[in-house]
Amino acid sequence: MKKIIVPIDFSEHSEFALKTAAKLAKKNNAEILALHMLEMSDIMLTASDGLQYEKAVYFYKLSEQKFESFLKKDYLKDIKVTPIIKHFKVFSEVNDVAQKNDADLIIMGSQGTSGVKEFFIGSNTERVVRHADIPVLVVKNQLKDVDFEVVVFASDFSEDCIKPYLNAVKMFEKIGSRVYMVYVNLPNDRFKSSIEIEKRVVNFFTKAERNLDKMKDVHYVSDYTVEDGILNLANKVGADMIAIPTHGKKGLAHFFEGSVGEDVANHATLPVMTFKI
Repeated sequence: MKKIIVPIDFSEHSEFALKTAAKLAKKNNAEILALHMLEMSDIMLTASDGLQYEKAVYFYKLSEQKFESFLKKDYLKDIKVTPIIKHFKVFSEVNDVAQKNDADLIIMGSQGTSGVKEFFIGSNTERVVRHADIPVLVVKNQLKDVDFEVVVFASDFSEDCIKPYLNAVKMFEKIGSRVYMVYVNLPNDRFKSSIEIEKRVVNFFTKAERNLDKMKDVHYVSDYTVEDGILNLANKVGADMIAIPTHGKKGLAHFFEGSVGEDVANHATLPVMTFKI
């Protein structure tokens, strides 16, 4: 892990993300790319009118100063931090910056939601996750450490999940995490027998690992929702993080055969890392 992108909007939660990035950067001798996207209209940026142009320049300079001040933190001392300012809030540009700089991880702070409202839908985090080709770590609070010793990786063990699984294993092996995999068996029309689940898991590891050694790390949980099953297992094993696959531009929904993966991140107090399918 050599480069970490942190989108900054000057909120408390973006500082949670920046602090998390700082901890990871120190552990991995990595660089932080602090990214701020301005909310400036096309009219202001392309205006030939003197007053509009002056306003655009004024707000740009003001944002630069605020950004520079925001990055003057003691916890960033001795860390290479590269500030990047984009003119628009076009969240696909976060992935563009990641590709251009060969970044390894995006870290975003989010307050999440509770109740009926969904975590990702319509949010900045959702937009970044949908376009990101690299893992996105979502944090909701200030983390004491970033050891991530125990990780729960949720999967339906379909072939679509092989790529994100291998990417996750590669990353977590580097940081020494113990990874528990979980399959949540649901009632009604989505119920599967033990034999059906085992066949699915055997096929998954045969294609992903060419052996069945990691079947011992798979937990089969029966619950009313995927969200409850994952969160209950995470609590049981004392997880430090939850990892989930994402369909990117297709959204996070349906990777559990119709269940909504957003709900996991919506209600989890743990950090959640997404891996693109």
